[in-house]
Amino acid sequence: MGKNYTIGIIKGDGIGPEIVNETIKVLDALSANMGFNLEYIEMLLGGSAIDKMGVPLPNATIENVKRCDAVLFGAIGGPKWDNLKRELRPESGLLALRKKMGTFANLRPAIVYDELVNASTLKPEIVKGVDIMVVRELTGGIYFGQPRELLEDKAYNTMIYTKDEVRQIAKVAFEIAMKRRKKVCSVDKANVLEVSQFWREEVIRVAKDYPEVKLTHMYVDNASMQLIREPKQFDVILTGNIFGDILSDAASMLSGSIGLLPSASIGHGIGLYEPIHGSAPDIAGQGIANPLATISSASMMFKYALNEEEASIKIDNAIKKSLAQGYRTADLGSFDAKKICSCSEIGDIIANYVSK
Repeated sequence: MGKNYTIGIIKGDGIGPEIVNETIKVLDALSANMGFNLEYIEMLLGGSAIDKMGVPLPNATIENVKRCDAVLFGAIGGPKWDNLKRELRPESGLLALRKKMGTFANLRPAIVYDELVNASTLKPEIVKGVDIMVVRELTGGIYFGQPRELLEDKAYNTMIYTKDEVRQIAKVAFEIAMKRRKKVCSVDKANVLEVSQFWREEVIRVAKDYPEVKLTHMYVDNASMQLIREPKQFDVILTGNIFGDILSDAASMLSGSIGLLPSASIGHGIGLYEPIHGSAPDIAGQGIANPLATISSASMMFKYALNEEEASIKIDNAIKKSLAQGYRTADLGSFDAKKICSCSEIGDIIANYVSK
């Protein structure tokens, strides 16, 4: 009898349903090949939840998440909901869900595939071999700090980090570094922000428990420059919520397309696995979205949530094989392309590879 896993499915808005459907296609092929059983529980979040339930995060979604081993998520948001009050917008639902799930660590790999080295806007010699893991603190910092207020003549937000928040995210980064090249670069703005001074001091304390890992520090403005100038100097980047949000998107473009890269939000319980890109409402329904980032997120789900390393490797190898064979989606252009494929065609190709 194979293992049984319950996977929460949040398709979301825009291209979300398309890319998640293709990922489910891959999961079904993989589970049939490897002999485990996947049960899916579909849930609402974001704009689709607002349209059907009046709120971006329904209580039913919160309760159903508790029944899952992991949650696979597409994307949310779009112009349709941009004029709502902040607390009713799709993004507020996602922030609240992450908070309730206790997913305080966002893992965002930035990998340049050899087959796509020419797809990057940077020179091949700069990006070839890039393999970075950005570890972003997810539930603290300026996005959640109080007090915050929007007034007629001013507005303000508060950046706050506690000792426990910094230490727990730092431990995640050091543990990951121990399995990689044993280098952590902590990114802050300690020269002007007290909260960053505090962050740096706590990271240094955690580093004492990992003597094999080399710790360096970099101001966020310099880090953004260094990511473009010499990205291969980085192994694990550890940083706070707002800096991580910006730097991980910058790092993603080293690969040539934001449609390639996955993420995992992990922490105290169930993890949330999602592509780093948005809902792209301008191309929704056209069948041209790139599902590879979502499929890669499923690979991270097998690795970090289900401890199915072989399944994770099988998905990664299938993606590499599809790229090596010249299959590309429209966002990648014609770089060494054998065929420009639709979203569904890429799903079929990857599903076929993992079924063997």
